[in-house]
Amino acid sequence: MKDLTKGNILTGLIAFTLPLLMGNFFQVLYNTADTLIVGQTLGKDALASVGATGSINFLIVGFAQGMTAGLTILTAQRFGAKDELAIKKSYVTGLYFTIAISILLSILSLIFVGPLLQVMQTPSQIFEGAKTFLSIMLGGMIATNLYAYLSNALRALGDSKTPLYALIAASILNIAFEYFAILVLKLGIAGASGATILAQMISVLFLFWHIKRKVPEFQISKNLWRLDRAEIVHHARLGIPMGFQSSIIAIGSITLQVALNKMGTNAVATQAIVSKIDQFAMLPMISIGLAMATFGAQNYGAKQYKRINQGLTRALTIAVGWSIIFAIILNLAHFYFTTAFISSSQTAVIEMSSHYYLVNGSFYWLLAILFVTRSTIQGLGNAKIPTLCGFAELFMRAGVAIIGVLLLNYTVIISSNPAAWLGSTSILIPTTIRMIKRFRQNQDLA
Repeated sequence: MKDLTKGNILTGLIAFTLPLLMGNFFQVLYNTADTLIVGQTLGKDALASVGATGSINFLIVGFAQGMTAGLTILTAQRFGAKDELAIKKSYVTGLYFTIAISILLSILSLIFVGPLLQVMQTPSQIFEGAKTFLSIMLGGMIATNLYAYLSNALRALGDSKTPLYALIAASILNIAFEYFAILVLKLGIAGASGATILAQMISVLFLFWHIKRKVPEFQISKNLWRLDRAEIVHHARLGIPMGFQSSIIAIGSITLQVALNKMGTNAVATQAIVSKIDQFAMLPMISIGLAMATFGAQNYGAKQYKRINQGLTRALTIAVGWSIIFAIILNLAHFYFTTAFISSSQTAVIEMSSHYYLVNGSFYWLLAILFVTRSTIQGLGNAKIPTLCGFAELFMRAGVAIIGVLLLNYTVIISSNPAAWLGSTSILIPTTIRMIKRFRQNQDLA
C-alpha cells in the first residue's frame, strides 16, 4: 500500500502512475485484441461488427465501472484519514453494489441488445455479428465489473501494481484464447467475445486471492458483511452519479456511432480502428488522471490541501506534454497505425482514418486537461461537476454529429469529439481555478 499524503509529490505521482500506465496499456491491448484479431482473421465485416458494439458496451458497462470508481473514492479518502473500520465498510458496500448492478444490467442488456442495435441503425450485413458479440460481452459483464471494482479498491489504498499484474495475465490469456477460439475451434465472433470474458474471470479470481492473502485493510469480520443503510446511502451519493456521468458520455458516443452508421461500412470500420488509436493516445492522460483521483482523495482525507494544488500542476504538465507529442507522431505515421488493423488494400478506410487523426489529434491537449481536472475533482468527492460535464459533452457531441449527418459530411461528424471536449472543459477549467484558490486560502492541518 502507498500513502500519497507524504513524500515528494512528483516522485510519488510518477511511481503510482507508471503501473497505472502499464495497466491501461494492457487494458487497451486487452480490448484491442478483439478488433485486431477479428480484423486480421475474419475480415472487414466482422471488424465492423465488433466496432459497431463499442458505444453500447460503453453505455452499459461504463455505468457500472463509473460507479465503481465513485464507490472507491470514499475508500481512498478514508485511507488518507487512517480510519481502518471505515475502509472495511467501504470495501464491503462497494462489493455488494458492484455485484447487484452487474446482474441487473446483464439481464436488461440481454433483453434489449437487439432493439438497441436497431435503434442505432446498424447495417444489416453486420447486425447478427454485432448482436452475438455484444450479447456475450454484456452477459458476462460481472467479471468485467468485478475486475474494475477490485482494481479501483486496491488503487484507493495506493496499490497500483497488483491490478497491473492481473491485467497482464488476462491480456496474454485473452490473446491466446481468442486465436484458439477463432482459428482452431472456428467459433468466429462468438469465440472472440467468449475468450475475453473467460480471461477477465481469471483476473478477478487472482485479485480475490491476493486480497485474501495480502490486504489486511480488506479483511472483513462476519459482522461487517451485514448491509449498513447509512453506508449504502453515502456510497450511492458518489457512485451512482459517477455511473450516470459515464453513461451520459456514452450516449454521446452512441450518437456519433449512429451518424457513422449512416455513412456506410467503411466509416464503421474506420471508427473501429481509430477508436483504438484514441485509446492509446489517452493512456498517459487517463493514467495520470486516475493517479490524481487517488492522490486528491487521500490528501483531501488528510486535509493536505497544498499538496493537491501542487500535484495538479505537475499532473497537467505531464498529460498536456504527452498529448502534443503523440498527436505529432500519430499524424506523421498514420499509415502504419491504421494498417496494423486492416489490409493496406483498404484505401478508403486508410484515408478516412488519416483525416480522423488530423481532426481529433489536434485537440488531444484539451482532452488531457479534461482527464486530469475531472479526475482530481472526483477524488475530492464532488460528483456534481463531473456529471454536469457529462451533459455538456453529450450536448456538444450529439449536436455536432447530427449536423454532420444532415450535411452528410464526415469531417463535421468526427469533429463532434473535440466539440465534446470543449464543452466539458468549459465547466472544468473555471471549477478547477476556483478550487485552487480555495485551497490556497486553507492552512494545511497535517
